Amino acid sequence: MRCPYCSGENTQVKDSRPTEENAAIRRRRICPDCGGRFTTFERVQLRELTIIKRSGRRVPFDRDKLARSIEVALRKRPVDPDRVERMISGIARQLESMGESELPSSVIGGFVMEALRGLDAVAYVRFASVYRDFREAADFQEVLGEIAAATPVDAVAGGEPGAGRPLDRKH
Repeated sequence: MRCPYCSGENTQVKDSRPTEENAAIRRRRICPDCGGRFTTFERVQLRELTIIKRSGRRVPFDRDKLARSIEVALRKRPVDPDRVERMISGIARQLESMGESELPSSVIGGFVMEALRGLDAVAYVRFASVYRDFREAADFQEVLGEIAAATPVDAVAGGEPGAGRPLDRKH
């Protein structure tokens, strides 16, 4: 493993342990050349996946890119990082188990939308605004209408009873 600090090629593993319900191995490494310390993760990959972009370009599936796009949607949202990691792992497993080596990017977007819908409504709208290429406020209203029709009010507001209902104000 190449050192991310000095590009040295002789890094050493100092500690290994399972993570993510034994779905990956976390390795702490050190570079003897510069003393830099960093962490790597080793995961099972069932098959090489190629993603076909909207433009027709083909790129290898990048789990880290998937994680970054989900993290952007979830920025400053009160969601447990372990739930996010399980969601990302679940999407990657779904893609690998489809039996296809080439998948359109819309398949990934659909899986992410489905997962975010059940995880966090705000993140769902954020992701949808990019994925569906929103151009005007009406696009947001449409997605908010979909969420309102499919979700009880209390669940959207974080699960607190009454938190999603407007206050009754007497003037």
